[in-house]
Amino acid sequence: MAMPVGSSDLFETPDPGAPADVFATRVVAATIGAAETLSIYLGRRLGWYDDLVTYGPSTSRELADRTSSQERYAREWLEQQAVSGWLAVDDVAAPATARRYHLPPGAAEALTDVDSLAFTAPAAGIAVAAGRRIDDLAAAYRDGGGVSWSQLGPDAREAQAAFNRPMLLHELAQEIVPQLPYLHAALVRGARVADVGCGEGWSAIGLARAFERATVEGFDLDEPSVTAASAHAADAGVADRVRFSAVDAADIAADAHGSFDVVTAFECVHDLPDPVAVLRTMRSMVRPDGYVLVMDERTADRFTAPAGPVERLLYGYSLLCCLPDGLSTPGSVGTGTVMRPGLLARYAADAGFDHLEVLPIEHEFFRFYRLHP
Repeated sequence: MAMPVGSSDLFETPDPGAPADVFATRVVAATIGAAETLSIYLGRRLGWYDDLVTYGPSTSRELADRTSSQERYAREWLEQQAVSGWLAVDDVAAPATARRYHLPPGAAEALTDVDSLAFTAPAAGIAVAAGRRIDDLAAAYRDGGGVSWSQLGPDAREAQAAFNRPMLLHELAQEIVPQLPYLHAALVRGARVADVGCGEGWSAIGLARAFERATVEGFDLDEPSVTAASAHAADAGVADRVRFSAVDAADIAADAHGSFDVVTAFECVHDLPDPVAVLRTMRSMVRPDGYVLVMDERTADRFTAPAGPVERLLYGYSLLCCLPDGLSTPGSVGTGTVMRPGLLARYAADAGFDHLEVLPIEHEFFRFYRLHP
């Protein structure tokens, strides 16, 4: 999941030898962050952010009436959003029900603009999905097993897709692929592409929209994701060149042997219970002179502690989502979100690839690899 993380003091970690009051302050800050995360989820789910973008400065009564919600809750949410700096209020001295609140442009982009690279609001859905399953997570941590992607439910699936959508539609083909001449030329010529672990399909759709001669077949085990992907492709006008199947990639390996020019896996290898088997399948699917592209999280090369905000975020996702999902399958290797380059290189070698190349793509959150058959 892409997320811009700057150098804000909010992300600083104290020295392990800091006094207790420093850590107490961190607990309070984390609690505030948790409350704000849930308030963002509510604002999106109830349509309050979108309503404020559409209608501009509003009172709690106007917002509640337009969104068929309760004024007293809307008023408290508006006040909380204003004191937290998400909303601006025209006159803080006005009576509570007369105050008018609006969403500043920067906040509106981050919270409501689904095509902006700053659109990070869906992250709240992952937190909510994990929170709903906290008892199951605790049980898995104690007794083994896991919590599957399907158990996490629509909030997690939709958040994952919405979070990566801007990058996959507006950055992948426009900025990243052109830096990879061999891949770019293949797509321009009209490559046949297999997108393994396609999710809701935004990677396949983004490539198809940018390269009009290319065809893409997406494969994913999650049927709701595949259903959504097919609808997205139709809406984007590329359904004639993009199709999706709810199937384990390993099950189509024999029929698809050597039939694809390009095989991709965008941010999914670390989730796989058996990554070597899937990578082996990807190797069998691609032509001898084809291109295998893997995109995964830009982890640090090795473990270090304390670490920066990206590493902290990745471990958070791993604890609450990716590792429990992976371990929900018996026999899983349990990779987790923090899959470092050395581990992927080992998986690739075990799958029969000659070598793994870390591609020279600078991206804050993702690292790109070419696996050579």
